[in-house]
Amino acid sequence: MSTDAPTNAPLAGVRIIELAGIGPGPFAGMMLADMGAEVIRIDRPGGNPLGEFGHSAMFRSRRSIAVDLKKPEGVETILRLCEGADAIYEGYRPGVAERLGVGPEQCQGRNPKLVYGRMTGWGQDGPWAQRAGHDINYIALTGALHAIGRRGEGPVVPLNLVGDFGGGGMLLAYGLVCGILQARVSGKGQVVDAAMVDGAGALMAMFHSLRAIGAFSPERGTGMLDGGAHFYDVFRTKDDRWVSIGAIEPQFYAELCDRLELDDDLRQNEMTADRWPELKEKVAAVVATHTRDELDAIFAGSDACYAPVLELGEVHEHEHMAARGALVEVNGERQPAPAPRFDGAPPTVPTPIAKPGTHTRDTLLDAGFSAAEVDALRDAGAVTQLEPATA
Repeated sequence: MSTDAPTNAPLAGVRIIELAGIGPGPFAGMMLADMGAEVIRIDRPGGNPLGEFGHSAMFRSRRSIAVDLKKPEGVETILRLCEGADAIYEGYRPGVAERLGVGPEQCQGRNPKLVYGRMTGWGQDGPWAQRAGHDINYIALTGALHAIGRRGEGPVVPLNLVGDFGGGGMLLAYGLVCGILQARVSGKGQVVDAAMVDGAGALMAMFHSLRAIGAFSPERGTGMLDGGAHFYDVFRTKDDRWVSIGAIEPQFYAELCDRLELDDDLRQNEMTADRWPELKEKVAAVVATHTRDELDAIFAGSDACYAPVLELGEVHEHEHMAARGALVEVNGERQPAPAPRFDGAPPTVPTPIAKPGTHTRDTLLDAGFSAAEVDALRDAGAVTQLEPATA
């Protein structure tokens, strides 16, 4: 089966089947495809409307075949693909894949070295395993949601970064790669249970440690890293924009004071925690006398741990982000470049999202199906090939 990934990409030669869903599953696929893996996206015929809304970057760089898993021939198609794959993953509720005929036992029965990834919120077992939920619910159970917010106010929802992506899709991608490495040594695949409650919980490791030594308060917005400190927060500028300051270490804090010409009271009381609210008001008052552009100039070349708070539409214009090529243009849309980099460069060049069923025929032929078999699957309605648009 062919792939456009460079042969030196870290995961070149790895083949992964994605039973397409939404959110964390597509994000895992993006991470894997960006590293050069051949990710074959299995779509339902006609696609999933929710899977296309806001998912173009996450579904980039992979082929799409449309398969009807309600038909036995469709199930058999997936099982045959598993024979030549390193891994497969799904994002169904526990037990659904088994009922469809593409669970771990069925798939690994065709390929004992296959790594089987399962992406859920609550995990494969436990009293909540069958409950519906979303990112906000999963991070609520980990303590992460409770910890994020302002003093005296309710928790702040951190987009769906902590559960879906950091604690979900990235955890799944990591688990699949670990499983593939292990399978290449042992000759035996494993089932990867990637649960967002586990992944988001892992992201909270430092804060569990801080709590254990009495250095983390359950009161939001009172600690050093949650906006409680006057040297680690965001501040509004004169032109109603925002900047970030994170000058924790004494030498960086001293430079902050020098650059903003802060008074001796601020200079001498960095770690006087009971005065942080008062000192924050003083810093905020100084910042508010400057525009964001003026502050950029004040802190140019500085070690005061300063950065402007950019809107998404500004990111590509910033000198550092532009110099690194942090965003790439894919089919007219700005998207994050593949990360991490290897030898200083992104490992692949992303390609646009494919419409469901775009590559059905070619992908199956490359996987060893005969032309007659593909035609029979199409005639049975088990697979669908998206026909090219006519003028």
